[in-house]
Parts: sequence; structure tokens; C-alpha cells
Amino acid sequence: MDKTVIGVFDSRDKAENAVNEMRNSGFTENEISIVAKNQEGQNRQENDDIDMETGSVADGTTTGSVLGGLAGLAVGAGALAIPGLGPIIAAGPIAGLLSGAASGGIAGALIDWGIPEERGREYEEELRQGKILATVRADESKIQDAANIFRKNGAKDVETHS
Repeated sequence: MDKTVIGVFDSRDKAENAVNEMRNSGFTENEISIVAKNQEGQNRQENDDIDMETGSVADGTTTGSVLGGLAGLAVGAGALAIPGLGPIIAAGPIAGLLSGAASGGIAGALIDWGIPEERGREYEEELRQGKILATVRADESKIQDAANIFRKNGAKDVETHS
């Protein structure tokens, strides 16, 4: 049975370190997701860097300093506008959830992964403040490892949901 572990990072470097460690520990890009507010380029399109048709990342500079090296998470990567939050960058399986539930925002998308709406709104507020949200959706046997990697790399509010 799949579960979700979610953590909030206050810096891109910490999130990037966690993602790299997860990859080295056997987690795949189909399990890891990242969401960050796109504070750069709010007044311009990111289409030069993201192929919105295929959802793939064209190069490592996709999100500038927002996600940097995390752009390797090419599964479903893209730029989205979330009402009340503004432009965000999402990579991994969560990007598909967000694009399908843009009107419900982050909280609405996270409900599909067992995260209560109220907690989802708190995560949305963390994004609004410029923090980076990382999730792993994987088999229950791998979730504790993911949570430990998040904590080891400085994630706050690390929680597991069914």
C-alpha cells in the first residue's frame, strides 16, 4: 500500500541534498515530487526552459535558483499558476495532481494523497512564504527511509499520510 511522506525545506540546497540522497537510496523520479513558488520570472513565461507539451525539463536551469539541480525530476515538470498562490514550479507525480486540481490549489491536490485539507492549506502557506515542499509517494516499506532522509537534510514538519 502506498503512503505519502511530506516535508518542508527552507532552502533549495537542503531540498536538493535530500532528493539526491533519495535517488542514491533507490527512490525513483516517479516517487519524488517537489513544489516551489516561482519567485523568479513572475512577469515572464518559463516556456523557454520547460516543454509544456511533453512536461519535460529542457535543461538544468529550468527554474533558475528556485529548484536548480532538482530539475532532474523531469516527470511531469512544469510551471503552473495556482489561484491565491501565484506561479509555482512542480516536478514529479505531484505536478499532474496540481494541474488537474488547479482550482482547488495545493490543498485540493494533496487530498488525493491522504493529506487532510486543513494540513494541505498549511503547506500551501509554507509555499507562499517561499519554502519548498517535497513529497515521496511510495510503498509503505520505503516511507520511513524517506522521512529519515528528509529530517537528516533539514526538512521541517515531516509527516506521513496514508
